[in-house]
Amino acid sequence: MAKQEKAVGYLRTSSATNVGEDKDSEKRQRGHIEKYAKQAGIEIVEWFRDPAVSGDDAVQDRPGFAAMLDAIETSGVRLVLVDEAARFARKMITAELGVLLMTARGARVLTSSGDDLTETDDEMRVAFRQMAMAFSQLEKTRLVKKLKGARDRMSVAAGQRIEGRKSHGEKNPALVREARRLARKNPRTGTSRSLREIAADLAELGFTTAKGLPFSASQVKRLVGKE
Repeated sequence: MAKQEKAVGYLRTSSATNVGEDKDSEKRQRGHIEKYAKQAGIEIVEWFRDPAVSGDDAVQDRPGFAAMLDAIETSGVRLVLVDEAARFARKMITAELGVLLMTARGARVLTSSGDDLTETDDEMRVAFRQMAMAFSQLEKTRLVKKLKGARDRMSVAAGQRIEGRKSHGEKNPALVREARRLARKNPRTGTSRSLREIAADLAELGFTTAKGLPFSASQVKRLVGKE
């Protein structure tokens, strides 16, 4: 009997409202991945999650993705299963960087429909993968414009401005102040903390994500930049 190929599963939800055992997004992704793995005779040995992480965020800045890379390097598992390409990354440049990080470790990324996102020998598959990422990015841009248009129409009807999601500066000014304080250079050494170090320090001060996790490097970057 042939030995089962081992894999890890990767789940990403873009909104905090999709986080949790009973929420649809993660449950649906896991179900699709498990169904494909069963059909393909693949054993999923570990799951990695990035809850409330945008598909635009650089893959190397995602805590779950970083943990998955560490596991791939140490466990010998060389296969990653995701539900669909957009769950891996939405922006083409983000996806291509993720592919490079995987291929550099001798790993492959398969979707629940069997598409190999890391296939580079077939120029047509590479082109289709890039087109899929481009369309995903286009659809997100269109959705953002659509939501903004809806808010603008509601503002006119209501006679007052209806805003979208509030920034961290509006919701939690203390968080932004602490993040920017921690980002300042040490006057004695002339050095500054890394984004991950700032995230760790913020967590020690009690500033975490809605799930109680440290902020990702990309989230810290937005905190210390323009909100």
